[in-house]
Amino acid sequence: MPNEIVDNAFYSQIKEILSCARAKVYSVANFAMVEAYWEIGRTIVEKQGGNATAEYGTNLIEDLSKQMTADFGKGFTATNLKYMRQFYLTFPNRHALRDQLSWTHYRLIMKVEDKKARQFYLDECAKANWSTRQLERQINTLSYQRLLASHGNYDVVEDTTKQEKTKTPEDIIRDPYVLEFLGLEQNASFYESDLEQALIDHLQKFLLELGRGFSFVGRQHRISFDNQHFYIDLVFYNYILKCFVLIDLKAGKLTHQDIGQMQMYVNYYTREQMNDGDNPPIGILLCADKNDAVVKYTLAENNKQIFTSKYMLYLPTEEELSRELKAECEILENKG
Repeated sequence: MPNEIVDNAFYSQIKEILSCARAKVYSVANFAMVEAYWEIGRTIVEKQGGNATAEYGTNLIEDLSKQMTADFGKGFTATNLKYMRQFYLTFPNRHALRDQLSWTHYRLIMKVEDKKARQFYLDECAKANWSTRQLERQINTLSYQRLLASHGNYDVVEDTTKQEKTKTPEDIIRDPYVLEFLGLEQNASFYESDLEQALIDHLQKFLLELGRGFSFVGRQHRISFDNQHFYIDLVFYNYILKCFVLIDLKAGKLTHQDIGQMQMYVNYYTREQMNDGDNPPIGILLCADKNDAVVKYTLAENNKQIFTSKYMLYLPTEEELSRELKAECEILENKG
């Protein structure tokens, strides 16, 4: 017998059931995370006795961060724990929290200084189901202040809903905060094309086989601040140079924006990741295309001479990196 054809109306019902279930899973996971972070913030405040400026309070967060990171992995830096503490102080009434809002929503709203404006964005965001981008736009365009100036004319609060794509299950799976909270590993293939991924695979192996003190730290290594996430292709620690080595690969031509982004990575590692005795991190930008491979070293400002005598001894030269990139590109092209 031929298979029975599934009609569109029937399939739409099935699709709606599954879509609603997935959305519910996302909502439950998000709000469980929000509640947990609120509780962590409350517990920290109570432990500090309400004195945020005391040396004990600062040491408490630093020590707590180290222990939580060892037990639960990423997501519990001292900076993030301070956000959780501020979350409780900003929203001391747990029952006022909205389950429609994610941790990223709350972090955006926490930046709003005016209490009435915060409440406005809280209410409107939950009611209109704003995405985090929509919320950020409303805050940046001063929607609350424009509403007051218009004497309550809600037409000034621009509806941005139609400008956003609906969140898909894939977006949910990739959410860095949810992944960290659930203790799940991020999949590097989420963020890289096949060509870039193959080149990163090769470079990782090449640098480790090169010797010269390289120890692998991570790939697609995420750093986050101001509710933005950035991914560094490869991160190593060189125990001879005593510094982090950050490598980013660009599929197109190298631009000044690429260099600026790498400088941001270097600055972040300088301020947030360096340990006592470490030297400033080194950033390496690689641009691979069919005709040429360009290598650019980017160092923290005013530290360009620190490793001059050691570059040739321990870091791969531009010629070595260019040769490896070109060779791998040729292999990939031949396979295609």
